[in-house]
Amino acid sequence: MAVLVGKKAPSFKASAVINGEEIVEGFSLDQYLGKKYVILFFYPKDFTFVCPTELHAFQAKLAEFEKRDTAVVAVSTDTEQSHWGWLQLPKDKGGIEGITYPIVADTNKTISANYDVLNGEYFYDENNQMQATAELVAYRGLFLINKEGVVMHQLVNHLPLGRNIDEALRMVDSLIFLETKGEVCPANWTKEQDGLKATHDGIADYLAKH
Repeated sequence: MAVLVGKKAPSFKASAVINGEEIVEGFSLDQYLGKKYVILFFYPKDFTFVCPTELHAFQAKLAEFEKRDTAVVAVSTDTEQSHWGWLQLPKDKGGIEGITYPIVADTNKTISANYDVLNGEYFYDENNQMQATAELVAYRGLFLINKEGVVMHQLVNHLPLGRNIDEALRMVDSLIFLETKGEVCPANWTKEQDGLKATHDGIADYLAKH
């Protein structure tokens, strides 16, 4: 698994569904450069099981992300038509009606591959036939990208393991605290707590208090 932290987030242009209904071409993260933080998260498949719980959980916290100048963007390897169809299905039928943040269609799987969250890879067998080592869908990758387009945090879960959206918010708070206060965030830090200066005296003082 590639470590993208500290590197520029791989760029892309792809079709996406925005506001739950409009299909747009050429969606790109470049629109957020210099303006917003981004939570970019990948999920395996439309019309599945853990995935809608995550998409709805992000929607439930969307206002909190927006308060923090943070855009939420989802990606899966399904088509934009599949995304659109799932968005028309009510929540009580297993659908994601009501999701308003962009859902990107990584139909050719290059975005997932560039973020190194693609489950499996292609190869050619002894008969020169293309095969795959696994179902080529995205793991549950999550990337926090700063306003300069640099990845500051990444997390990748296997397909059955859902993510904690409050933890994603906490990481956004940590990044904002670092940038505004110039202090680092200790273990289990939340925005109501003190940070610490990244010096020997700073850690000594923090540990003495805690």
